[in-house]
Amino acid sequence: MSIIIKPIVTEKVTKESEVLNRFGFVVDKKANKVQIKKAIEAAYGVTILSVNTMNVRPDRTTKYTKSGLISGKTNAIKKAIVQVQEGETIDFYNNI
Repeated sequence: MSIIIKPIVTEKVTKESEVLNRFGFVVDKKANKVQIKKAIEAAYGVTILSVNTMNVRPDRTTKYTKSGLISGKTNAIKKAIVQVQEGETIDFYNNI
């Protein structure tokens, strides 16, 4: 089971990584904080101080088209925001 799915690279997370040493990841929905911490420490070789997780609900959409009403939804994901020890960093582009 792969716990880390992909890193989150947005303006908000990039700013947090520069200022507060926090990095974001999309992780497996069934993973807990201890498993996430061990997986990121093993993959990137850094020391994790804290792990915050959040479950993101799916967005539901409705569209009116020529063929009628179409409804759909996005996938639900789990995000993890990890804080790295001062002086250490995670470089996503070299570890992809």
